[in-house]
Amino acid sequence: MKNLLLLLLAMATTLPAQHAAGQVTNWKQIPVPQLPAFKPQQPKRIELSNGMVIFLQEDHELPLIDASARIRGGSVNEPADKAGLVDIYGEVWRTGGTKSQTGDQLDDFLEVRAAKVETGGGPDSTTISFSCLKGDLDDVFKAFVDVLQNPEFRAEKIDIARKAMQDAISRRNDEIGEIAHREAVRLAYGPENPYARIPEYSTVGAIIRQDLIDWHGKYIHPNNIILGISGDFDSAAMESRLRAAFESWPKGPAFPKNNIQYNPAKPGYYLIPKEDVNQSNIRMVAMGTTRDNPDYYAISVFNEAFGGGFSSRLFNDIRTKRGLAYGVGGGIGTNFGHPGILQISMGTKSQSTVEAVQAVDEDVTNLTKEPITEDEIQRAKDAILNAFIFRLASPDKILVERMTYEYYGYPPDWLDKYQAEIKKVTAAQVNAVAAKYLHKDQLAVLVVGNTKEFDKPLSSLGPVKEINITIPPPPEDKEESKPAASNAEGKALAAKVAAAMGGLPKLQSIKTMHVNISESDAGGPPSPVDVYVAFPDSMHVEMQIPQGKLTIVASPQAAFMSLPGMGTRSMPPAQKSEMLSQLHHDLVYVAQHADDSAFSFAANGTEKVGDVDAAILDIGGAIPWVRWYIDPKSGYILRERYKGMGQQGPFEGETDLADWRTADGLTMPYKHENKQNGQPTSTAEFKKIEVNPQLDPKLFEKAAESTAGQQ
Repeated sequence: MKNLLLLLLAMATTLPAQHAAGQVTNWKQIPVPQLPAFKPQQPKRIELSNGMVIFLQEDHELPLIDASARIRGGSVNEPADKAGLVDIYGEVWRTGGTKSQTGDQLDDFLEVRAAKVETGGGPDSTTISFSCLKGDLDDVFKAFVDVLQNPEFRAEKIDIARKAMQDAISRRNDEIGEIAHREAVRLAYGPENPYARIPEYSTVGAIIRQDLIDWHGKYIHPNNIILGISGDFDSAAMESRLRAAFESWPKGPAFPKNNIQYNPAKPGYYLIPKEDVNQSNIRMVAMGTTRDNPDYYAISVFNEAFGGGFSSRLFNDIRTKRGLAYGVGGGIGTNFGHPGILQISMGTKSQSTVEAVQAVDEDVTNLTKEPITEDEIQRAKDAILNAFIFRLASPDKILVERMTYEYYGYPPDWLDKYQAEIKKVTAAQVNAVAAKYLHKDQLAVLVVGNTKEFDKPLSSLGPVKEINITIPPPPEDKEESKPAASNAEGKALAAKVAAAMGGLPKLQSIKTMHVNISESDAGGPPSPVDVYVAFPDSMHVEMQIPQGKLTIVASPQAAFMSLPGMGTRSMPPAQKSEMLSQLHHDLVYVAQHADDSAFSFAANGTEKVGDVDAAILDIGGAIPWVRWYIDPKSGYILRERYKGMGQQGPFEGETDLADWRTADGLTMPYKHENKQNGQPTSTAEFKKIEVNPQLDPKLFEKAAESTAGQQ
């Protein structure tokens, strides 16, 4: 506060006398000086004989050195049937280590020096960078060069990266904004366009180590690399170091020019229903243009005036005046290397969805009746020019900008003339680009939201095409497909498990069960859960959630969920099937059929589970595939694996079973630790198991009120 008062006092003392004397009656009377000329420090450009381009930017403010190499070739160049390759490559390039040290060893090496060597993948390029103290440059630079030229792509790190990507696929329909962004790109460019392509379980599963090795061999050549270094160094000495490291590196083949096809969706209305939200995310899209377009500067001013911020026309009308949107904005998209997307985006409550779409339509149409004014243009120019300096507030930011121009083939002075070109833009030019690029009847309008709560059907605006965003399930794993027939060793293992659980006669006498469970999500508090089962095909679950007692029922006759205050909702067929699949994976149910010829029990080797060489038993036939890992001495199941379908899509499930106890002649594991796609999800501790309790048939019937299924 003291510093602020001093600053205000200093400002007051610098005002002209008449202003200090209180003679100013309008803020416009305060003189605003012209922005000073901006002449950023340009990096030194060097080109080696092998085609490698280097930029050096000295900055002696701190004893730090940062470098980043941008390498031609990105996800747009990966095969469609291996979408996700560059993302995995970009991660494992670093985590996989080099031929001389593992990624974990490299972590330790860098950590003690507070340094970094990082890699990554992107649409147009891959990158490798380092950051270190000036005194550690020798050691860190050697590690950087080693990773650049000698990666090992160790298999275990590929597996980790693959599972992380599969987990991301399973969760890609969680957030409404993520869905809208992804599908808007697919509408603007076409679903097969490489900029719109998305990884699937099948494409990620197809990626092998040799693909990463081949990618590195194809693209990592000096003539594909632009290297920028900024920090506390002497340029002559740094140039000498880089020439010694890279000058003798043989030149590779020329990078092929991308031939990318764009097939935008037809104008019209596109819908993605999402029932678990109370707002709509709206995107209106078409093809944009590139930044080497002569219209670029006029487009920049138009975008700022029409949809660029709090003072834009869209924001003032749709949010401020009409109160229809939480946020709204957009414009004619421009990119350096490929066309951007013309896009207007908006978020609104479900009940104003169609009204909000119509409001944007009106604002677009009104551009012909009410062109962007001189005042709007001046405010837009001021906003752009005042913000411009912050894009280049440090030498390293200037370096990155200069490398971008080099990468995409823009003239070296493109940055220098930016301010002057923005200042020269006229009102006629701004309104000309609006008329040239933005037309209501050429937009693909995407709405993601809860259709049951819309103010009007979207179809009231015109024909609607619904987009299916269902995540394709992973291809069946040949190693884990359900076995076609039992083998003798497998039957013996199944019999051993049945004996350990209490014997086949006991198991087959069980018709109903009630289990009281304390279940906690990963990191969350425990909650009580009651499960009532009537074998072979009826299950009733009651659990406490913050909104009250949730009831879930699945049986041949009914499948529904019920919650006080929210009523009863039927369960989709796929969810019903998944719940019954869980029941058919129940240990008791499977063990009851240890001698059933409709079930297949195939021994499949051994695997360590903790300290035990567990016998693997693959079970299939009459039920979906499940794998048990069995202690050959006790017959207890230590772990089970299976495939399931959750709210975010298919997953690989795994449950560790422990704390085996006997109650009422039945021996069961009382502790279950669950994982999905390798990540812990929940822990269940059985508090009570009742065998053959008398269950009311109404437990499995659907009632008209929200208390259906409760006792």
